[in-house]
Amino acid sequence: MIITGLTVHDVRFPTAAAGDGSDAINRGDYSATYVELATGDGPAGTGFTFTNGRGNEITCAAVEALAHHVVGRTPEEVVPRDLTADVQLRWLGPEKGVIQMAAGAILNAVWDLRAKAAGKPMWQLLAEMPTADLVACVDFRHIDDALTPEDAAAILDKGRDGLDDRLARLRRAGFPSYTTSVGWLGYPDDKVRALTRVAYAQGWRAMKMKVGGPIEDDLRRARIIRAEIGPDALLMMDANQVWGVDEAIANMRLLAETNPYWIEEPTHPDDLLGHARIQQAVAPVRVATGEVAANRVIFKQLLQAGAIGVMQIDACRVAGVPEVLAELLMAAKFGVPVCPHAGGVGLCELVQHLAIFDYLRVGTSLDGRMVEYVDHLHEHFQDPVRTRDGRYLLPERPGYSSDLKPESIAEFRFPDGPAWK
Repeated sequence: MIITGLTVHDVRFPTAAAGDGSDAINRGDYSATYVELATGDGPAGTGFTFTNGRGNEITCAAVEALAHHVVGRTPEEVVPRDLTADVQLRWLGPEKGVIQMAAGAILNAVWDLRAKAAGKPMWQLLAEMPTADLVACVDFRHIDDALTPEDAAAILDKGRDGLDDRLARLRRAGFPSYTTSVGWLGYPDDKVRALTRVAYAQGWRAMKMKVGGPIEDDLRRARIIRAEIGPDALLMMDANQVWGVDEAIANMRLLAETNPYWIEEPTHPDDLLGHARIQQAVAPVRVATGEVAANRVIFKQLLQAGAIGVMQIDACRVAGVPEVLAELLMAAKFGVPVCPHAGGVGLCELVQHLAIFDYLRVGTSLDGRMVEYVDHLHEHFQDPVRTRDGRYLLPERPGYSSDLKPESIAEFRFPDGPAWK
């Protein structure tokens, strides 16, 4: 099966006006750099990277600049490093920023194609792959001081033990999740209270709120949510990188009265030592981060420094499934639970597969594991996420659940779609 063509669409949804997705630094229009791979008479592969509106056209242009690395090849012949370290585009990276995200969109489409060709949902394709094939997907360059191919093989081989029992458990009960839909920073108090009540009634016992505004506002909103969910449910907080290190420590001492489970992105994402200092100061509250970590090397350093109690992966920020695999394996070796970042456009659809695979074959535990859930834009996907009682249900259709509906692409294509005219 040869990839015969690549098409990229700039798709944007006008979410800013309602405050959906609003936090300490963002109030944007959820957008996707959406890639379609043609294969002649075979299935089409689809993938995307999530952006926040303006600048999405830059990521689309980067996809076009990288297209020659996949067109004319089979999905199995595509080499991720050809995209992430293109010799003529290294000055735009390497392995970070727009090029990394564009590579992620393309590689997500490549793996969607592989799963469709196999007739399996992505989680199943990965869970059933031989250990040697999975290890061969990982680029160990610059991380072999933390994870060797032998380490990876041992983790994956051990992951075969009890796999069928774990799968049966997921089929019965689903995968644990938490919701962020209750606590966007742009929502007034009455809306936060009402959404929290609805989420609790729907079965969620873990909820996340945004912080990073005036601390007295953060504390007031945290008290509202805690009062609604009671003392036993989990309350997570997300500062979206806005605080300095000392500020994060001081603010979390004030917010500690509401018993937060974790503080997410408490400071600049590149400040690894700052994260380590915050984690030491705020324990037993966990530090969680990773949604904007540029590559596997950043995750390696966060783990080596003991800087995080929860590792958050993102399906689009890094270079697709192979790099996420490296991150999952490192988290397993260091004994840190993975709670994927979701929300945005289609991130829930993608990361459910990664979390399921992690449980089945890598981390093999649900202790401390949850997938983020945000109730936005699922109606635009042909295979949207399904939840019950605050848990994800297993995807059943072949692929990566990444297919946007053609009518949604047409409606929200930027700048000429009807939604933008």
